Amino acid sequence: MKTAVEWYAEQAMQLEIQRGKGIISISQMLNELSNIFQQAKEMEKEQMEKVWVAGLYCETGDRQAFIDYYNENYKSE
Repeated sequence: MKTAVEWYAEQAMQLEIQRGKGIISISQMLNELSNIFQQAKEMEKEQMEKVWVAGLYCETGDRQAFIDYYNENYKSE
C-alpha cells in the first residue's frame, strides 16, 4: 500500500509527463492537480484512521508495534 504522499507524487509526475508531451494543457494539468490533491487528502484521512484504530489495540507506548504496522502497510518496496 502506498502512502497518500507517494500516490500524489506519482499522479503529479504523470500529469507533468502528459503536459510535457502536449497531451494536456497547463490549465488541465492544474485542474487535475487540484483534484488529485483532494483525493490525496481523503486517502491520508483514511490512512490516519486505520493507524489510530490499530493503535487502540497496542499497548500504550508500544512504538515497535506502530513501526511494524507501518512497515507492513505503507513501506515502499
